[in-house]
Amino acid sequence: MTTAHSATFRIGAVDLNGQLRGKRLPSAHLGKLKNGGARLPFSALNLDVWGCDIDDSPLVFESGDQDGVLLPASRGSVPMPWLATPSDLVLMQLFHDDGTAFMGDPTQALSAVLDRFAARGWSVVAATEMEFTLVDDSGDHLCPPLHPRDGRRLAASDVLSITELDAFDAFFTDVYDGAAAMGIPLQTMTAESGIGQFEVTLNHQNAMKAADDALLIKHLLRATARNHGFAATFMAKPYADDAGNGMHVHFSVVDKEGNNVFDDGTDEGSGLLKSAVAGCLSAMRASSLIFAPNGSSYDRFAPGAHAPTTICWGYENRTAAIRIPGGAQASRRIEHRVAGGDVNPYLILAAILGAAIEGIESALMPPPPTVGNAYDQDLPQLAATWAEAIDLFEGDEVITRCLPAELITNLVMTKRQEMLKLAEVAPEAQWQTYLERV
Repeated sequence: MTTAHSATFRIGAVDLNGQLRGKRLPSAHLGKLKNGGARLPFSALNLDVWGCDIDDSPLVFESGDQDGVLLPASRGSVPMPWLATPSDLVLMQLFHDDGTAFMGDPTQALSAVLDRFAARGWSVVAATEMEFTLVDDSGDHLCPPLHPRDGRRLAASDVLSITELDAFDAFFTDVYDGAAAMGIPLQTMTAESGIGQFEVTLNHQNAMKAADDALLIKHLLRATARNHGFAATFMAKPYADDAGNGMHVHFSVVDKEGNNVFDDGTDEGSGLLKSAVAGCLSAMRASSLIFAPNGSSYDRFAPGAHAPTTICWGYENRTAAIRIPGGAQASRRIEHRVAGGDVNPYLILAAILGAAIEGIESALMPPPPTVGNAYDQDLPQLAATWAEAIDLFEGDEVITRCLPAELITNLVMTKRQEMLKLAEVAPEAQWQTYLERV
C-alpha cells in the first residue's frame, strides 16, 4: 500500500452496476486497511442504479444489514487526477468476518472464474475497447457538445478523423496524462461513427487488472469531461437515431511457459480456442442481461448498426458476435463483441471467461464459422427485451456454473426493481438516470 498524497483518501468496492461504494478516510487510516480496518454493509454492493436498497433483499432487514470486511484489492492505491485536491483511491473487495469472500461482490465473481484457469496452470490476458460519447447535458435533452475551436455544435460524425481528435486535444491530453498517473495502459483514442463518439482501447494484460482499468478509465473520462465543460457517457444508446456505444473484450489464455494455448500454428487456432468459442456461444443468450444490463441497453441492438444481434462466430467477421481476429498466429485471441458500453467490467469478464472455461472443460465444439453478413442470416438471437433477459439469466444452467448463485439472485432482484421504477420515468427523461451512472 502506497502513502496517501493528501490528508484524506477514498476506498471503494464495486457494486452490481459497476459503481463504486465506499468511504472517505484520513490518510492515517491507510495502513490499517490490510488488517481489516474498514467495513461496509453487504447490501451496499446490491443497490439499484439510483443507489437505493433492493426491496425484500435478504441483505437488508432480514439479516440486520450486516457489515462485511473490506480488504484492499491487488491493485493498491491510485491517484485521482481529476480532483483539484490531490487524493488517492483504493479499490477494495468485500469479505465475511471468517475470511471467506462475499460472492455478491462482482470482483470476487471474476476472481473465482480466474481461479478455474489457474487450476490448469493458465492465466488470462485480456483487453477492452470502449466507446463513449461526449454530450452537452445542460438542457432537457442530450445534445452534441460545442466544437472547441469554432463554438458551433457538432452536427455530424467524422469517422477516424484526426481533425476531430485535435479539436478536443486539451481534453484528450488530460485523459492520457491521468491514465499514465493511474497506471492505466491507454493505447489508442479514435473518432467513431457517432456524433461526438470516440473509442478508447487499453492494452492486453492480466484479466483482473484489465477489469480494474476498464472501471477506472470510465471514472477518469467522465470526470475529465466535466472539467472541460461537457459530459462523457457510456450509455448504450445516447441518441435514438445515432450510433450506440459498445465494449469489446479481447482475451487469450497462456500456460506456465507463457505459450498461448489458442495457437496451434494454424490460422484457425487450436481446439482449445474452438472449445472456448463454443462455451461463449452456449451461454450468450442467457448472458444477455450481463451484456445489456439496463433499460436503454436494448435500443442498441438493431440489425446493421454495428452491434451484433445474432449468436454466431467467425474469422475476421465484424458482423459476428464473436470474432477471431487475424494477424500473427502466436497472438491468436477471441474478440467478444456483444456488450454495450454500460456494462460492469468485472461481470462481463466473469461471464465471458466463465463460459469459455465451461466450453473448454466440456470439450464443446462450435458450429461452422459464419461467413458474410450475419445480420442477414437465420441465426439464434440474443434476448430481445430487458424482461426476457432477466428471466433467461435467472434460470439458466450454464449461468449457474459460471457465476455465484448469490450474485445471480441479487442481480435479478436489482434489475427487476429497476425495471419497475424506470417504468415510472418519462421515456424522454430516462437518459438522466443513466448518463454518468453506467
